[in-house]
Order: sequence, then structure tokens, then C-alpha cells
Amino acid sequence: MSVIAIVPARGGSKGVPGKNLKPLGGFPLLAYSIAAARITRSIHRVIVSTDSPEIAEAARRFGAEVPFLRPARLAADAAPDIGFMSHAFAWLQIHENALPELAVHLRPTTPLRDPVVLERAFRVMARYRKATSLRSAHPAPESPFKWFRKDASGYFKGLPGARSNDTLNKPRQSFPQVYVPDGYIDIVRPSYVMKSGLLHGPRMAGFVSTPCCEVDTAWDFEYLEFELSRKGSVLADWLRREFGS
Repeated sequence: MSVIAIVPARGGSKGVPGKNLKPLGGFPLLAYSIAAARITRSIHRVIVSTDSPEIAEAARRFGAEVPFLRPARLAADAAPDIGFMSHAFAWLQIHENALPELAVHLRPTTPLRDPVVLERAFRVMARYRKATSLRSAHPAPESPFKWFRKDASGYFKGLPGARSNDTLNKPRQSFPQVYVPDGYIDIVRPSYVMKSGLLHGPRMAGFVSTPCCEVDTAWDFEYLEFELSRKGSVLADWLRREFGS
């Protein structure tokens, strides 16, 4: 089965300017997702989709391919994932006359992955032969079924469809388990994406990943530095071996 990884890394970032090239443990944030893809045996090729020549140069330095630059319209703040993914698939169809069977979406903003966990996701995808995609998520620490919204009069109410206010006060164990999407790994079928115009489709296999930190703020970088110093990372070890400290 042919499998590629697509790592999206646009140049603009309002929350953390220059986020994809910001150092984490001595290496650009982007390098960790490239390393995860290169170490994972089930992934055969790593492509970085970016609109930035500077990011493209860094991606190639760490062993990824950058066969094209992403159009600016697909790198805007509100641009959906389907845009850059279908752009990459269309490029492969036009220039290589082929599509991989699976494409792995690895966001740089979830850097501290474990290749062993990624391999487990492929085994889950293999079991769901009719799945249109797979997405990772970890168990929510708090149940949103217990959350409130405020009505026009200022009263707290449960979310639409919720039961009475006293029912909402029950222990969280009384409510269904909910999972938080975390960007650890998403897997899609390029042929399905190009045919349907949908990225994930109606049959999205659920992969329960280990809890992880996503980078949205400068504080998140500080926390990840702490995690690296406390636990280490197989990806950081690999980067140091391959590219020096």
C-alpha cells in the first residue's frame, strides 16, 4: 500500500508568528512532523505543503520533499484543510499520473508524536476497510454534556438537547465519553477526496490517541519545552542523531 505524509506549513501565523520555524528543543517545530513521518515505516514519502520559500528550504533540509508551493489563497487563515490536501493530490495526478492509496495529515502544531502510536493508527485503518478516513482524538477530561450556555435573560442553561439543570449536576461518569480532536494523525483516501470533494467523509474511523499538547500560543511552546526536558522525545533523539544538536 502506497502511503504519503502531507505536512502543512503555511508562512502566516497570527497566534505565534513564524510558528513553523520557531525552535523547539533546538529544532524548528516543522522538523518534528517530518521526523515522525520519516521514522514511521508505513509512510513511504513526506511532502510539505507550504506557501513560504523559507519553510520550503527548511523542510528539504530535514528530508522532506517540497515539489510545489501552495497558492496564497490556500494558505489564508480561514482556508480549510480540504484546499491544500486536494491541491497536493491534484499535483500528483497531473505531474506523476498517480495517487497514493493513503495520505497521512501530520500537523506541525502537534509535534511530540510517537511513531509506535502512528503505526497503531494504520492497523486501525486496515481493520476499517469501508472507512472513508481516520481521525485521532483523546478522551475529553471534562464532559461538554455538563457545560452551560447563557440565555437572553442571563440564565445558565444546558446545551441544546440537554436535560434539566439538576441532571447536568450528575457526575461526569453519568454522561457519554467524548473525544477531543488533537491532530496526532489523520488518514484520508486521496481517491475518495478527489471523487467526492470531501476530506473525511461519512465513515470516519475513530483512533484514540495518547493525550498531547497542540501549539496555539507562546505558552504552549514553553510547556512543550518542559515536556521535552522531563520526558524526552524519540523524535528529538532522532533529529539530534541525524542533524546534530
